[in-house]
Amino acid sequence: MRIAAPVLGPVWLIALRVLIAGLVLLPLIARRRHLALLRQHAWQLLWVGFVSAALPFTLLAYSSLELTAGSTSILNATVPIFAAVIGFSVYAERLDGRRVAGVALGFVGVVVLVGLPAGGGPPPLLSVLAGLAAAVSYVFAANFAKRRLTGIPALVFVSGSQLGAAVFLLPLMPVFPPPQTPGGLVIAAVLALALLSTSLAFIIYFQLIREVGPTRTLTVTYLIPVFAIGWGALLLGEQLTLGMLLGGGLVLLGVALANSRAASARPVFQAGSDVDAGEEMALVAAKAPSAVRRKQSEPNGLN
Repeated sequence: MRIAAPVLGPVWLIALRVLIAGLVLLPLIARRRHLALLRQHAWQLLWVGFVSAALPFTLLAYSSLELTAGSTSILNATVPIFAAVIGFSVYAERLDGRRVAGVALGFVGVVVLVGLPAGGGPPPLLSVLAGLAAAVSYVFAANFAKRRLTGIPALVFVSGSQLGAAVFLLPLMPVFPPPQTPGGLVIAAVLALALLSTSLAFIIYFQLIREVGPTRTLTVTYLIPVFAIGWGALLLGEQLTLGMLLGGGLVLLGVALANSRAASARPVFQAGSDVDAGEEMALVAAKAPSAVRRKQSEPNGLN
């Protein structure tokens, strides 16, 4: 994203990402004879595509114009913290002492990240707010999917939501033309982002949920900032700052505390079981422990 966003701009980059990611999965959906499900749930997939892909992906791409890959990934890692806050304030879910501490640590981590920059001054506030807004959008997407899209196979959900996101972004492309003409490296970055970081990543993630359960799979939350910081330093020459180390550490500690109830809960999906796409979204996007608690009284979905 850091390579392609400055050249294509956030809108073009994300429009191409979601369009390619959604189209590449259509042959698999047709092979499994699930195209009817795609049509049947078109409106729900359109909406969840906006809040789970079009809006947050674009906001993160905008953030990446000014922030390093590591900083952007740390902001994105606040999703479980916002899940706890929104679950309490909007969905009347209980917020115990450990999760309150996790929320507090997470927000302190963001303040540290912003307040301890490198020598060039503090990061742009608008870019930071855009990254945090993307995390909030993921939470609402997860709750919508939990309530409206249970029972949909994973491939249908992923392809439909990405194509739904494209419906919102494609009309905006003439309004926000690319700042530069893309070269081979940028085109390769877009294809990698769409095929590897979206289509393939979702498939692998869902397969992990089936094989090892959601609790172990959710440990990816802690790996993303680590890899983003490492690859940013190695490939993009990004500086590792004290703010990133301290702020990122506090955010990840807060995430661990905010997710503590999920870790102690009985896994919803046993190894080898079928996974419900609406529940997958709750796990993949929000990592919200509330989704785990609610699902314990419901039957598993089908794929």
